[in-house]
Amino acid sequence: SVDNIFSIYQIYLSVYRSIYLVKSFFLLFFPAIHEVTTVVACSNINNTVVQTELDGDELLYADFDKDYFVFTLPSFVQIDPSSYSDVTSFNNAKKGRKACPAIVALATAEEKHPPEEKDPPETIIYPAEEVELGVENTLVCFVNHFYPPYIEVTWTKNGVPVKEGVTLGQYYPNDDQTFHQICSLTFTPNKGDVYSCTVEHLALERPLSRTWEPEFSERSPGPDIFCAVGLVYAFFGIAIGTFLFVKAYHLRQLRII
Repeated sequence: SVDNIFSIYQIYLSVYRSIYLVKSFFLLFFPAIHEVTTVVACSNINNTVVQTELDGDELLYADFDKDYFVFTLPSFVQIDPSSYSDVTSFNNAKKGRKACPAIVALATAEEKHPPEEKDPPETIIYPAEEVELGVENTLVCFVNHFYPPYIEVTWTKNGVPVKEGVTLGQYYPNDDQTFHQICSLTFTPNKGDVYSCTVEHLALERPLSRTWEPEFSERSPGPDIFCAVGLVYAFFGIAIGTFLFVKAYHLRQLRII
């Protein structure tokens, strides 16, 4: 389908200026050879993505609606977005965006040839934190190794579609030219609940679903029993000690008399 044609190309020459301080931070603490890459993803549905990576980890992406870069750095890296209003670098991102129609036109022409290879996604589903009964958590559906980079992800709880609390992240390229993406669901685990993550992709003959059920470890009564026994012994020890103290006190008083 023409609507799902994507073309990826990499630019290595215009990103150093806008992320110079970020790169310097990493080079200071990790002195080695690093690769800074800008990825431009094009489609004919006006969905152009321009993002910059350092050694495969995303640093920022271009928000064309707001006309600036959005940083996705770890929280411990303090960056003032206003200090990165680099007109030249953002204009380069816009140039990449403007090049997309020509790329899509070329890809459309190539559609007359045998279709390109499609890679079906692989999925796993897991909780972000240790599961505790009644404690809010996040369920992660990790979708990996798919191409082209377009998927639809849906969640269900006990067979009922869930939309509230769902977050779909951006897709990111892998080294093998495939992509990965994360979709998460905020939930509160309870006994008997069954969650399902369903992925649809061009390379799949039918939707791919994974289910997950919360498992709760039964609390052992051992610690409570030991605690209760210890309290009983402590109580008797205090009682006996008090009795002996009072008895000794009275005997001493009798001797004095």
